[in-house]
Amino acid sequence: MKLSNTFALVAALFALSAGVARAADTDADTIKLFKDAGESAKYFDQSFGYAVFPTIGKGGIGIGGAYGKGNVYERGKHIGTVSMSQLSVGFQLGGQAYSQIIFFEDRRALDEFTDGNFEFGAGVGAIAITAAASASATTTGAGTGVSGGKKDATTTSGGYYKGMTVFTIAKGGLMYEVSVAGQKFRYKALKR
Repeated sequence: MKLSNTFALVAALFALSAGVARAADTDADTIKLFKDAGESAKYFDQSFGYAVFPTIGKGGIGIGGAYGKGNVYERGKHIGTVSMSQLSVGFQLGGQAYSQIIFFEDRRALDEFTDGNFEFGAGVGAIAITAAASASATTTGAGTGVSGGKKDATTTSGGYYKGMTVFTIAKGGLMYEVSVAGQKFRYKALKR
């Protein structure tokens, strides 16, 4: 298959995955989902801040990508906007949409994230699944999980890694993936 056809197909799957689920399209709705989802709830009281992404769309066939926009909060106060992009290479097929939240343990972790362009390396993994079965194999290990639905999501956590922890809740779609990927973030502070 020509490279241009592959990119066109990836773009189509990406667009499809972004439109799969629209149930939690606001920060407030997404935050409520994570507050009601088990262990992630305690991080709202314990963390210095967080970045919330109501919907991230992801798709791929061999080469994949993901994109989403969100907001950053410090001690519950909105301080800026953030976009996330991801390029992945490896065995993958399908598309999905999910919500994501990143908690910052302290000011140092928040400052590192908001200093401009930030990228997660291979040591950071996301925790949680909803309304879908999932399996993954990455450079940091393998994991599987399943839970009932978005309204009864459960989360578990291994704690902070370098001052950050990430939770996701699947919103819809189906994707099989064994890939190496890194999320890149672009932060923009609110004008005061």
